[in-house]
Amino acid sequence: MLFGAIEAGGTKMVVATGDEYGNIIKKTEIKTTTPDETVGNIKEFFGESRLGALGIGAFGPVCLDEKSTDYGRIGKSPKLEWVGFSWIEAFRDLCCPISIDTDVNVAAIGEYVGGNAAGTDDFIYITIGTGIGVGVMIGGKPLHGMLHPEAGHILLPISTDDGFSGICPYHKNCFEGLASGPAMKKRYGTEPYLITDERAWETEADYIAKAIMQYICCYSPKRIILGGGVMNSGRLFDPVRKKVLMYLNDYITARELSDIESYIVPAGLSGNQGITGALHLAQNEIRKDKENE
Repeated sequence: MLFGAIEAGGTKMVVATGDEYGNIIKKTEIKTTTPDETVGNIKEFFGESRLGALGIGAFGPVCLDEKSTDYGRIGKSPKLEWVGFSWIEAFRDLCCPISIDTDVNVAAIGEYVGGNAAGTDDFIYITIGTGIGVGVMIGGKPLHGMLHPEAGHILLPISTDDGFSGICPYHKNCFEGLASGPAMKKRYGTEPYLITDERAWETEADYIAKAIMQYICCYSPKRIILGGGVMNSGRLFDPVRKKVLMYLNDYITARELSDIESYIVPAGLSGNQGITGALHLAQNEIRKDKENE
């Protein structure tokens, strides 16, 4: 059986087909533009393929309540063109079951089924790139609740070294508004990978560590996985780890924190964690159908 998967990001969509064993058969990247153009390009990729199910990891906020008529509809996203867009309506003509979660949740699922969270039921996955999202896995399942965690929008104190006030259209000085890739570009006038000023990376590490300290207190994860384009700089892991311990100030003395390099780790799966998780969502749709028969 053939499965379809979409990892929907603000800059690009990763689209793939895979088999029942989770192997990726075909994959491509599609630039995220307007909903109509992007969806058209995705459907062109799938072509005449007969999909058993489709799994979608969508940027949020997005309704994840399968009983709601708004299931799969994007809410008040900073990506303003996509506000109100419905993934279900857009791909209804594929005539297959569709399962939806957030993009960061499916990345967390991917890490859980075959990446750096394998064997760890309680962890968080943080992606720092075009936006900032946090996937929270509790007992091996992504946390949803009222909607789903939007932990990339926790408010952080603005660093005193530059006075940059943030770019989020809803909150300004939230984690995403201060430390995402576009925030770094706005602050320093160039793409993050071109920034050489060590003070800039020190500030970035400080924001990330302050956020992680709060997540540790709120979610008590057994591991923290950091992914996304900003983390690929290679400059952040050591200072983030040191600053997390500094901000915790020995208040929490769990065994996991005694080996901080094994506690805060990079993403695995060579960047395929999101699409792997989306394929897993599609496979689960078929499993649920068989269980309900």
